Amino acid sequence: MATASDTSLTHMFSTYQREMGTELERILAFWVGHTLDHRHGGFVGQIDNTGTVNHGAPKGSVLNARILWTFSAAFRQTGQKTYLETATRAFDYLCASFLDSAHGGVYWMVDAQGQPLNNRKQIYALAFTIYGMSEFYLATQNEKALEVSQELFRWIEKYSFDPAHGGYLEAFSQTGELLEDLRLSEKDRNDPKTMNTHLHILEAYANLYRAWPDPLLGKQLGGLIEVFLQHIVDAETGHLKLFFARDWASSANLVSYGHDIEASWLLQEAAEVLGDAKLLAQVKETALQMARATAEALLPDGSLYHELNADTRHYDTHREWWVSAEAMVGFLNAYELTQDEAFLRHSLGAWRFAQTHLLDLERGEWHWGVHEDYSLMDKEDKVGFWKCPYHNARACLEVIHRCRKTIGEAAVE
Repeated sequence: MATASDTSLTHMFSTYQREMGTELERILAFWVGHTLDHRHGGFVGQIDNTGTVNHGAPKGSVLNARILWTFSAAFRQTGQKTYLETATRAFDYLCASFLDSAHGGVYWMVDAQGQPLNNRKQIYALAFTIYGMSEFYLATQNEKALEVSQELFRWIEKYSFDPAHGGYLEAFSQTGELLEDLRLSEKDRNDPKTMNTHLHILEAYANLYRAWPDPLLGKQLGGLIEVFLQHIVDAETGHLKLFFARDWASSANLVSYGHDIEASWLLQEAAEVLGDAKLLAQVKETALQMARATAEALLPDGSLYHELNADTRHYDTHREWWVSAEAMVGFLNAYELTQDEAFLRHSLGAWRFAQTHLLDLERGEWHWGVHEDYSLMDKEDKVGFWKCPYHNARACLEVIHRCRKTIGEAAVE
């Protein structure tokens, strides 16, 4: 017999699921309605926070790959044809404008007309293209999407994998020579290995393994998980180390709270896909440690500061949209592991913060973020090289799926 507490929890999950369904539709309606580039094909490269489109802005492979993943995943979960049409547009544009048919890999950036503007091969971008292409394959069974994913996997393994120390190097020339400037952005350190790139290779390889359980891919996915357990997750603090030398010597004492909570559930997901029970048990313990470490940094309003310099104890106090989105999923995952309702409250708290401070109910989508005094970071893009639908739409999809599962399990009991 269900208790009052059980009934209350079921209602809470039902409400959360319903709100996420509404928010998913709202986010994706913005991208369908405002970002299609009817002049040059694909999607526009930039829309500022006021809704002004920059028709001459260059277009990034990461943004386009994230659009492909988002709409493929949304179609796979909802069956809505509009999402399939948008995913297909992203697939076609990536194939036509970003794939390097001569040397393999994907261009980092093309101009507004779709011509190569920066032909460097950033492994981060190849990983996201695998993530999007493999999701499109899972949604459509499009063989070319799987073939492109396989080719990119092989490119990464040929040029980027480090057989001496494990893991992957960051960036290469068009023809595969390691670059001197390896940085993902001007804000980053120029180090040969980073947590960020490894995290997104991890999610890409896990998604590809769903579609293509190749033995070498499985081996490399397992190796990535071990890299996180041995080198990237700090066993003492539960936080991620962010920048490394080739031999995994850590080169910066920084904490990125959004990446901590994001990695907690992506690492577990990868281990689940791989299907190694012993490794999964170890990963679940680590995922919980990471979630608890992140929870310690939660602010009373349900948000997380962006970053901490652990040497100086200086916080970067602004809040960005993607951190709240990942907190919604990561803390819900921790609740599923423990049934500790504090984690559920943390997930809901991240959503309430987003509702209060991040959702743009006038123009659509989410704002980039807010400063410490909650004033908008209104100079940042609504759509841009880094501003995408992947984090917040994925949070909606994950929460819907997990709430539905929890409600179903409660009904059976």
